[in-house]
Amino acid sequence: MESRGIQDMFDFRRFPKDGLLLLLVLLYAPVGVCLMLLRIFIGVHVFLVSCALPESFIRRFLVRIMCSVLGMHVRQKDPLSRDKNTKLYICNHVTEFDHNLLNLLTPCSTPQTGGSTGFVCWARGFMEMHSAPGQTALADTLQRYCSTDGTPALLLFPEEDTTNGRAGLLKFSSWPFSLTDPIQPVALRVTRPLLALSTPDSSWLMELLWTFFVPCTVYHVSWLPPVSRQEGESVQAFASRIQELLARELGVAATQVTKSDKAELIKRNRHRPPQTSTGVGPGSIARGFMAQNLGTEEPRIIRMAQQVKDVLPHVPLNVIARDLVKTNCVDTTITNLLELSEDPALEASVAGASSFGSAVNSSPFSYEPTAKLVAKSFAKSPTDRHMSLQERKDALYNYARSRYIEKYGLDKEDEH
Repeated sequence: MESRGIQDMFDFRRFPKDGLLLLLVLLYAPVGVCLMLLRIFIGVHVFLVSCALPESFIRRFLVRIMCSVLGMHVRQKDPLSRDKNTKLYICNHVTEFDHNLLNLLTPCSTPQTGGSTGFVCWARGFMEMHSAPGQTALADTLQRYCSTDGTPALLLFPEEDTTNGRAGLLKFSSWPFSLTDPIQPVALRVTRPLLALSTPDSSWLMELLWTFFVPCTVYHVSWLPPVSRQEGESVQAFASRIQELLARELGVAATQVTKSDKAELIKRNRHRPPQTSTGVGPGSIARGFMAQNLGTEEPRIIRMAQQVKDVLPHVPLNVIARDLVKTNCVDTTITNLLELSEDPALEASVAGASSFGSAVNSSPFSYEPTAKLVAKSFAKSPTDRHMSLQERKDALYNYARSRYIEKYGLDKEDEH
């Protein structure tokens, strides 16, 4: 997928961009804070009840009702489609609590493949693995687990990271599909009003608090028919086939974007300079016009080129930018352009830019000079002609400098 398509798979903003929705969030905030505090108190009791009661239908029923009070609702489509004999469920990954909500529908275990261990791992509902480090050792341990009678089914997320569930699925890792056969795919959709489901830089604890803050988060579960690996089919091809089945059920794309690609995207967004304005006003249009004509998006060069253009409106922006890259000084560039005013290359550049004359003259970056710096007559001798040229250049330089000082002043440290 292209960069824009990859970004559509993740929410980097917690709050909505729409002004009306953002206003609704602000109005709801006092209610949300009170609701969050109340749900934290109730959540402690939910945790204690889930720890005290043994695994049974009654426990799952009671905890499911209490989770609904916490704002976490789970609904399943056609519960009879779930195969009780399947030892492995494969599901797409949307939030940090997918395994908890699916465990309210059927007993299943999800191994902790990374992150915290010990009490936090157990409290979050993960199955802590004590195998040797490495994917091969983990796969061997889980394969023995699946072949053991009486153990709950495994619930795995081959994407190995979360998406927003609206644009596409991450590429499935192949190792979960070598554990057992058949496999039952589980399609998961998660909806929430007002706020994004998750953001990449947020911890699971912060996500839990936001879940308590919003009115509700609804998990929609669809059980697809069990799928077996075909004869001669590779593990990776089998994984891709399951990914395609889930993508069609969810109405999203089955991408080749990996967990590493997501990590790289997060890193790029973290180091991207913040935007000061989200609107498209005259200033942003002007900056876009400048960047397009200069062939650069460097703010400093664009700002200095604007200053030179105000003084020398007849000089093309690309010519100004090339000189500014060399000099890094507005005064020096103005002097250089005045010194080169008789140079054929510059004249050719100006002529080549004449097709943009109407656009430049009508833009806010240009003006018509009020001085007519033209010699009255053509001098007879070369010395007189040279003096006439020098006088015109001096007059033009003084005129340009006076306009620059009048508009920007003398204390411009970033131009020196």
